[in-house]
Amino acid sequence: MKRGYPGSPSSSFGPPQSRSKHNPEGDSQFLEDESTKIFARKVADHYSARTNQTLEEREASPIIHLKKLNNWLYARRGDAVLDLACGKGGDLIKWDKAKVGYYVGIDIAEGSIEDCRTRYNGDADHHQRRKKFTFPARLICGDCFEVRLDRVLADDAPFDICSCQFAMHYSWSTEARARRALANVSALLRPGGTFIGTMPDANVIVKKLREAEGLAFGNSVYWIRFDEEFTDKKFKSSSPFGIKYKFHLEDAVDCPEWIVPFHVFKSLAEEYDLELVFVKNSHEFVHEYMKKPEYIELMRRLGALGDGNQDQSTLSPDEWEAAYLYLAFVLKKRGQPDRTQANSRKDKGQMQIAKEDILYINSDD
Repeated sequence: MKRGYPGSPSSSFGPPQSRSKHNPEGDSQFLEDESTKIFARKVADHYSARTNQTLEEREASPIIHLKKLNNWLYARRGDAVLDLACGKGGDLIKWDKAKVGYYVGIDIAEGSIEDCRTRYNGDADHHQRRKKFTFPARLICGDCFEVRLDRVLADDAPFDICSCQFAMHYSWSTEARARRALANVSALLRPGGTFIGTMPDANVIVKKLREAEGLAFGNSVYWIRFDEEFTDKKFKSSSPFGIKYKFHLEDAVDCPEWIVPFHVFKSLAEEYDLELVFVKNSHEFVHEYMKKPEYIELMRRLGALGDGNQDQSTLSPDEWEAAYLYLAFVLKKRGQPDRTQANSRKDKGQMQIAKEDILYINSDD
């Protein structure tokens, strides 16, 4: 067995065993077992339990600059945005700066969706920045890696952009969930539409695991721990799904996550008409793009850079190492762009969202 890292040419992981084209009407390959649903609920409960931080608390967070590294844009004025695993609405300001035309946010955690609703409405408490957004929105509570979203959002599609930040790896617990996630993205994006995301870099995680003395590694900002079943630090090429580890990121994450071998992700995405535009580790991304004046100015406005132009000027060494755990990717939906599809959705969303406006969905919907 080759001892490469997931996503590298010498990877010990192989592509998905099934190479058949997805049949959008056939859901049999998306069936889940109860253990998968239990893990999904653990993730949801973790994020629901996290408090909606005040502006001061966010700025004091040891990983706030790491979070801001992700705020780069592909959006254009008037775009319709689908935000998968939108969390507490931390990217709403990003979409507002881009002057998007319509927004749909979906998250499995009820507490997060409620916090997102509060943030969108500008009803946060007096410690938080009040912001009234300029685009209509809808909020949905449900598991976007389990539910068939094209049925739920038939009247809202197609979307110009789909974003999934720091969450796609939660779909990788089973092949069924991974396929459902990509099927949802493909079904809802217009031809030529863009899928952007950030997720853990399997290359880096496995490299660090193999360099560690035991099954755990980290620093003051994060730690990762694998179970005893991975004592040999090898992974079967026939099983690129369900490789679980425990992840703790200060002030952000403390729950199970799954390795995503990127070449397997790319191969599976192609089955759903999603073609890779680029993939870059966060360090590579910062080094390359922050050399461009327009990106430096964007990052400074977002507070991710200090007074100087150094890439990691406001990150501690431990934060910079934590950033190395992540990669950014961009995929495009095959087909010729047709902007005439992007009709006005002003009547679809709302400018003020009440609790009863949140749509709750499950796998039976």
